[in-house]
Amino acid sequence: MTRTLLVVSGGAEAVPGIRLAKRMGLHVVVSDGSADAPGLTEADDALIASTYDVAATVAAAVEYSRTVRRLDGVMCIAADVPLTVASVAAAIGLPGIPLEAARLAADKIAMKERLTEQGIPVPWFSAVASAKAVRDVVEERGLPLVIKPVDSRGARGVLRLIDGVNPDWAFEHARSWSPTGRVMVEEYLTGAQLSTESLLLDGVGHTPGFCDRNYEFLARFSPWIIENGGEQPSALSAADQRAVASLAERAGAAIGISTGVVKGDMVLTPSGPKVIEVAARLSGGWFSTDQIPLATGVDLVGAAIRVAVGDPVHGEDLAPASHRGVAIRYFFPEPGRITEISGADRFQQVPWVHRLGFAVGVGQVVKAPTDHTLRAGFVITSGETRDEAVARAYEVVSAVRIVTIPT
Repeated sequence: MTRTLLVVSGGAEAVPGIRLAKRMGLHVVVSDGSADAPGLTEADDALIASTYDVAATVAAAVEYSRTVRRLDGVMCIAADVPLTVASVAAAIGLPGIPLEAARLAADKIAMKERLTEQGIPVPWFSAVASAKAVRDVVEERGLPLVIKPVDSRGARGVLRLIDGVNPDWAFEHARSWSPTGRVMVEEYLTGAQLSTESLLLDGVGHTPGFCDRNYEFLARFSPWIIENGGEQPSALSAADQRAVASLAERAGAAIGISTGVVKGDMVLTPSGPKVIEVAARLSGGWFSTDQIPLATGVDLVGAAIRVAVGDPVHGEDLAPASHRGVAIRYFFPEPGRITEISGADRFQQVPWVHRLGFAVGVGQVVKAPTDHTLRAGFVITSGETRDEAVARAYEVVSAVRIVTIPT
């Protein structure tokens, strides 16, 4: 019988991976809390259960595996739900990371405590239980600092504490985005900001994904920390790239992952690389599904699918075959009601525009971005070099008009 894979997430960014799994000959089941999730229309079967509701997803998966088709693997694509995936794997006896590793990946305080115990360099951090505790930290350590929810995602509730930002307000804002009402502060690291994507195979790390992150609008959107894409190949030296990638791989192993995906948010500081956090999942932002294969020729999502169903993956499968220029940039219209979106049509057939999409439409109201979910759209471009890809991305962003009127 054809083997069956459960994908816990039916968002738009999961669709390329769902289609890939089907091309690989798998029967694909997709679970999502929304019956309108685009991934459900691509699936062979669908389960309606919130990706963040561990118990509901486990119950639906166990029932499906018992009464419909035996599940052979489970994974998520572009969704930060490692605990849900690991819980399904544990309940049915499927390949997967340990539950403890998934719990650590979902809790930034517990994660950093484990990394510190294992000698992995991270920024100074502390839990804060009140606005007064935030003020005390500011008094003791000075500014800038970062304040964030312990267990949120997508930069929701993340702020830079700088002059002019009220610590009381910042604490309440961060806490409002934490499902458990917990907040932390940490050192704001200076240096190159980097995204890594690794696959650990029996304790050996391979990192085909390595991207320089772009924070050119840090002042414009302050105190919010809004990323404006990134580019490959990295401008760092080969030695610095190896040091950063090695640390990300060690961090994944430190939280208990022997075989599985490790996504790293890293900074190369003047004193060496440090880990902001790691995630036990394939990344969103079209990084794992589109940007990595476009830049390197590595099918990381395909390798992760094979791991999920227990098939062998070899290190040579993850070695970059190319270092092509790839860039992603986002659209940030002025806040207001959208009256026009134009200019995108001219790029429909342009070969170096890999993907161009919008999260908004005419008639909708857009707000000033306070997290990554509020970016209005994106473009992914390629080129023979990094600089060419970046220039092409800005060409598209400059040509596309998203006109708004104040509300």
